[in-house]
Parts: sequence; structure tokens; C-alpha cells
Amino acid sequence: MTIIRTPEALKEIYPAASEASLIKVTPTLTAGYRRMVEASPFMALATVGPEGLDCSPRGDHGSVVRVEDERTLAIPDWRGNNRVDSLLNIVRDPRVALMFLIPGSNTAMRVNGRAVVSIDTDLLASFEMDRKHPRTVVLVTIDEVYFQCARAIMRADLWNPESFADPQSLPTPGDLLRAAKADFDKESYDREWPERAAKTMW
Repeated sequence: MTIIRTPEALKEIYPAASEASLIKVTPTLTAGYRRMVEASPFMALATVGPEGLDCSPRGDHGSVVRVEDERTLAIPDWRGNNRVDSLLNIVRDPRVALMFLIPGSNTAMRVNGRAVVSIDTDLLASFEMDRKHPRTVVLVTIDEVYFQCARAIMRADLWNPESFADPQSLPTPGDLLRAAKADFDKESYDREWPERAAKTMW
């Protein structure tokens, strides 16, 4: 197997980046970039810490983030599994990368920046949902923002219902847990999960 091990060797394979791929990067949200980010109900949040990298899905009603200003995004941390991998990483290394997906659009948005975890009372209260508040809010300071070439989403045919997987053909969460722990009660887990999720969404 031949492995590329230097930047020089890599650059011999790939031509120079196009003008469009370079000028699209901005240090703040343009009006268009803001519209795209605010249209996204889902993103992936990548963080880094002493144990390595983490990438966590985030979703919300409407926009997954709130734009505070042209350089600041606010991400409420709603109920989850309490592993807090992303938050643990952020408090030790502020570097974050965000990728936003917009259902129906082949354009993804990307943000690189630095984050902090806030427990400001007024900030938490401003995200009230069903009389509940997030326990923390991640505040991201943008270093750069840009849109991603649409080819990956187009190749994946991501939004085409005809290409969707049949859920019955896939392992359930209980199946996956049973594979990790042989005596795990997968039947009870799968049976109880929908109601548990409905009660703990916020």
C-alpha cells in the first residue's frame, strides 16, 4: 500500500484550489450565510480534547442555533445521555467545528471557531421550551464561515425519500447495545425508548 505522508506529495495529486473555494471563506456571518445557518435545524458539532476528537449531532425546532451577532452563535444544550463529551472537550480546548445541514438543500454550511460553556441565568431562560431551560448554552465565536460544495450531498442523494433506508432492515438501538453487552435487555430498551424520548425532549 502506498501512503501519502507529506504535504508536498499530496499537492502533486490535487490541483490548486479554485478562486470560488477560497473567496467564499469569511470571518463573520454575511447576510446570506446568516440566512443559511438560521434555516438549519440540524448540525454536527466537532470538538477536541485530551482523549481525542468527538463529533456530536445537534438538532432543534426551527434553527439549531441562535445568531447573537455576526460573530457569535448560541447553542442550547438540551436533554441527552449526560456523557457531555462535547462540553468536557470545550472547557479544556475551545476549538470547535460546526457543519449545518438544511433539509431539501444540497448546500451545507461550515463554521470554525472557539467556544465557551455558559450557565448565565438570563441566557438559559431565553431558550425556554415547554417551561424548561437548557442546563448550559455553548457560545461559539466565529473564526471563519463558508458553504460546502454540494457534490457530497448530491452523491448521497440525501433528501430523496426513494433512497431512504428501511428502518426494519437496520439494527435497533437495543440490538446495538446487546452487541456491546451480551446480557443487555434490548427488548425492554426498545419498547420503552419512544415514550422516554417523548418525555425528555427538552
